[in-house]
Amino acid sequence: MNRIILFFIVATLVISSCKKNTEQKPPNIIVILSDDQGWGDLSYTGNTNISTPNIDKIAETGVFFDRFYVCPVCSPTRAEFLTGRYHVRGGVYSTSAGGERLDLDETTIADVFRNAGYKTAAYGKWHNGMQAPYHPNARGFEDFYGFCSGHWGNYYSPMLEHNGEIVKGDGFIIDDLTNHGLQFIEQNRNNPFFLYLPFNTPHAPMQVPDSWWQKFKNKELGMKHHDQDKEEIMFTKSALAMCENIDWNVGRIVQKLDELDLSENTIVIYFSDNGPNSWRWNDGMKGRKGSTDEGGVRSPFFIKWPDKIEGGKKITTIASAIDLLPTLTDLAGIKYQTKKPLDGLSLKRLLTEENPKWNDRFIFNHWGKRTSVRNQKYRLDNDDKLFDMENDPGQDTNISDNQPKITQQLIAAKEKWEKEILTELPEEDPRAFTIAHPDFIWTQIPARDGTAHGNIQRSNRYPNCTFFTNWMSTTDSITWDAEVLADGKFDVTIYYTCPASDVGSTFQLSFGNEKLISKIEEAHDPPLTGMEHDLIPRWESYVKEFKPLNIGTIELKKGKGTLTLKALEMPGSQVMDFRLLMLRKI
Repeated sequence: MNRIILFFIVATLVISSCKKNTEQKPPNIIVILSDDQGWGDLSYTGNTNISTPNIDKIAETGVFFDRFYVCPVCSPTRAEFLTGRYHVRGGVYSTSAGGERLDLDETTIADVFRNAGYKTAAYGKWHNGMQAPYHPNARGFEDFYGFCSGHWGNYYSPMLEHNGEIVKGDGFIIDDLTNHGLQFIEQNRNNPFFLYLPFNTPHAPMQVPDSWWQKFKNKELGMKHHDQDKEEIMFTKSALAMCENIDWNVGRIVQKLDELDLSENTIVIYFSDNGPNSWRWNDGMKGRKGSTDEGGVRSPFFIKWPDKIEGGKKITTIASAIDLLPTLTDLAGIKYQTKKPLDGLSLKRLLTEENPKWNDRFIFNHWGKRTSVRNQKYRLDNDDKLFDMENDPGQDTNISDNQPKITQQLIAAKEKWEKEILTELPEEDPRAFTIAHPDFIWTQIPARDGTAHGNIQRSNRYPNCTFFTNWMSTTDSITWDAEVLADGKFDVTIYYTCPASDVGSTFQLSFGNEKLISKIEEAHDPPLTGMEHDLIPRWESYVKEFKPLNIGTIELKKGKGTLTLKALEMPGSQVMDFRLLMLRKI
C-alpha cells in the first residue's frame, strides 16, 4: 500500500514538473537605444567604413525594419518610445530647461511591464525629466543609473546618479552602463525583466577609449557624405569609433543572455533616437539630426526573439517609435490600460505572419515648428513639397505639381494632425520644477534648470551639463520656478568651486519665508576637464570636479514659489561657481 501511495506521489510530481516546463514564461525585454547614430552608421546597412558584427547579428537572426521612424532629436523620441504617443501630446517640446519633461498623466511602457510583474531598470541617458515625479524611478523603473540630462560633459568616470543619489561613474560610460545591465540580467535571471539601455553615444563630446580610436585615427574612409564639402572627417571617424564601442557592448549583453540560457525567450531591440549628428554617409538621404526630412528621422531598427520570431526577415512597411509599447505588450501577452489612447500600432502581425494585410498609414515627424508626414510611398516635407521615397530616397525632385491629388491628401493629413494633436502642446509651459516628492528622498536642483540674474553666466549656451560662473556681486542671484509637493525638512548640499583668494562669501538659499544661510570656508579650485579626452573640439560645456558642501537644514512648505540662491557678503572678486543643489528629505 505504501508503495502504491509513493508511486502516485512520484507520478504527480513528474506530471507537475513536465507541465511546468512546457508552460511558456513571459519573455524578457531588452531595449537598446543609441544616441545620434544614423541609419548608415552600421556595417549591416552598407557602411564599409565600420564593422558592427554584434548589432548586425541581431538583424541577421531577427527582423530588420528598413523604414523605421523616430524624431529629429533626443527627448521626443524617448517620450514616444515610453508612451506609444506623439511627444507633443506628452508636453515634450525641448531638450533642456524643463521642456524635455514627460507629462505626469502619461503612462509609460515601464509602468505597464512593472504592473505585469516584470522587474524594470534603466541605465543611461533618461532625458525626460529629473525631479520626481518626472524621474525614471517615478515612471515605472525600479532601478536607474546614469544621468537625466540631455548630454553629459565627460564620459570617463563622471558624476552620475543611482536612484537619485549622486555617485561617481566607473570607467568609460558606455562600458559602465553595460556593466550595470549585465548585473541586472544576472540578478533577475529567474524573473521576467524589462531592461532599457539608453546609451549616450555617439552624441558629443566625441570621446572613446583609445583602443577603439586607433583603428580610425589614420583610416582612409571609403564611404563619405554625398556632399563631401560638408563632412568633417575627424568627426565622422570619432563617431564611427564610438559606434564600434557600442557594438562591443551589445555583444557583451547578447553573450550574457547565451551564458544564462535566456536568449531563446528574450526580445532584444536595437534602434537610435534620431539621424546622424554630422554630415556623413547615410545612403544619400536628405537631412541629419534636427531635420524632419528622411535622413533626420529614419533609424536602424532590429528586433529578435528566437523562440517566436523567424530570423532573417526584412520589413519595408513603415513603422515608428510610437509602435513599440503596443508591439511589446502584444508580443508578451500583456493586457494594459493606459490613461490616454495610443497613437502607435502593434507590429506583431508584421513580425509573425507572412504577408499580413496592412493598411497604409501616416507617420508624422515634428520638431521646431516643422512638420513632415510619411506614408508608405511618399514624404511631404515641411514646405509641402512631395517626394516619391521609393524612387527618390534622397528627396531630390519635388513632384507636388505632378501629383496634386496625393499632395493635397498629405497636406490635409498634416493640417489635421497639427490642429488636433500639436495644439495639445501649450504655448507656455505651466510646469514648475518639482521639489520634495513625498515618496522620494532625493531632489536634484541643477544649474541647468535655473535662471541667472545680474552678472552670472552659464558655462555654455547648451544648458544640460552647465554650471553657473561669473558670480561677481551680492545683487546677482540664481532662481528656480519651483513647486514644493509636500511639507518637510531637508538636508541641503551645494556643489561648488572657489579659488583660495575668494573664500569667505556668505550666501542664502530661500523659498517663501524659509531661509538657510551658509558660508564658503574652504577653497576648491580644480581645472576644467574633458578636453584631454576630446577627439575633436566640442561645443558643449567643459566640466569640473565640484565639491559637495553641506549647508544645513531647511524646512519647506507645500506650494509654488521661487527658490533663490544669492550672496549676502562677498569679500573677494566672486562668490563661487555653482553646479548643483541636492536636497535630502530628513
